Amino acid sequence: MHRQKTWLLLAIALLAILLGYIPLRLAITQVRVSQPQAIFVLGGHYRRMTFAAEFWQSHRDLEIWLSGVTPKPSLQRVFAKANIPDRVIHYEQCATDTVTNFTCNVDRFARDKMWRVYLITSDYHMRRSRAIATFIFGSRGIIATPIVVSHQSPKPRESIWKVLRDCVRSILWLFTGRSGASLNPDLSREITIKS
Repeated sequence: MHRQKTWLLLAIALLAILLGYIPLRLAITQVRVSQPQAIFVLGGHYRRMTFAAEFWQSHRDLEIWLSGVTPKPSLQRVFAKANIPDRVIHYEQCATDTVTNFTCNVDRFARDKMWRVYLITSDYHMRRSRAIATFIFGSRGIIATPIVVSHQSPKPRESIWKVLRDCVRSILWLFTGRSGASLNPDLSREITIKS
């Protein structure tokens, strides 16, 4: 019983440190970096890509990072039509879900000293994306400025349970370096089909 209480207190203390550490890192970035330094687009929806191409027109000094996206010809045509040079578009193909959109990019952004990014995703997806960004990007002092993409046929906002699940996965990643993505039954089925 005493040992369980010790572990519980230790876990609570670690969580309290973490929850204090992230806001401190973000506050430091807020003071040091006034404007976003990149455009970060979560993959999965064509409308997000066309929106990013439009958004870039008023932010031409920024590079575009597409997470979980392969350079398909149809997508490349969208950026070519918008006169966006290939050199400013980065395709990241490691991500398999929303949490890994962030875990696959956070170290590169920190290494390249990109402390503020525009976060582009769908309106129904933004709450969960911001929560994940707070933990994963926030742990490195990276601020995500949300830019919402509206859709013609709106979807309902994602459930609070999905948000909480991915917050837990984000905290798991902070402590272990693993996001739990391999536990996704849809992902394992997809891997089996591709094999």
